[in-house]
Amino acid sequence: MDIKEYFARISYRGSHNKPDLGTMSDIFQHHIQAVPFENLSIHCGERIELDLEATYNKIVRKKRGGWCMENNYLLSWVLKTLGYDVTLLGAKVYVPEHAAYPEEIDHLLLKVVLDGKSYIVDGGFGMAYQMWQPMELISGTDQPQTPGVFRFLEEGGTWYLEKVKRKQLVPNQDASTSHNVEDEVCRRIYLFTLQPRDIEEFRGCNAHLQTAPDSLFVTKSICSLQTVDGIRALVGWKLTEMKYNYRDNMDLVEIRMLADEEMEKTLKEKFNITLDKKFVPVNTSRLSLF
Repeated sequence: MDIKEYFARISYRGSHNKPDLGTMSDIFQHHIQAVPFENLSIHCGERIELDLEATYNKIVRKKRGGWCMENNYLLSWVLKTLGYDVTLLGAKVYVPEHAAYPEEIDHLLLKVVLDGKSYIVDGGFGMAYQMWQPMELISGTDQPQTPGVFRFLEEGGTWYLEKVKRKQLVPNQDASTSHNVEDEVCRRIYLFTLQPRDIEEFRGCNAHLQTAPDSLFVTKSICSLQTVDGIRALVGWKLTEMKYNYRDNMDLVEIRMLADEEMEKTLKEKFNITLDKKFVPVNTSRLSLF
């Protein structure tokens, strides 16, 4: 575990002597633009381990990405190493298909207390609902970021995260891509409480999400990466590139369907990922990730 090796992985060359909001935000931004949110291990016969050393080896040394329990667990180590006050929290991710939250926690996020204020740091959500800066934990206040306007709402000790969506311009939309531009103006993302969690509490969902037949991560192969002005994502065979706020509060969405023989090259060129084992793309869930 070498903080300098981690900084090299995310191309961070800034100062890290003082644990302040600016430094944390800068490191966070570098992380989400360097480390993909991905579940490719599930689709090439690898097990996702909830072990910090294994995660460090995978993300930092092998230049892979990971899902929430990998990205945020690694970020918690980074921030603690730099002197930040970090607490693990558990969330329940909203499922639009069912218009409901699950019964058990299925998402790991971080709370950081800094100068008497609490911030939510979540580098492991991916896709178009990935925050780009740490968010102050205050209820009912719009927090505009490049991806859109995020906000927390608190009710009886339960916190809800939601994102106000922009309209989407999809110039090459056709039947083969079947990209449904949703009409919803605001998307619920997840709910959580401030109850501190231990990493052991996530072992159950870490195993369930990579084995349950109805798990989103089993029914979709996902690899997404935040870019300087948007996001790119490979879900199954569909490569989507989104440019935020392309014009008049509208995101530009460009879609291309790939052939199997394009996968390896696309993962390398677009996401800087090289896999050790054979990757089998999957996309059998109808749930939209945009």
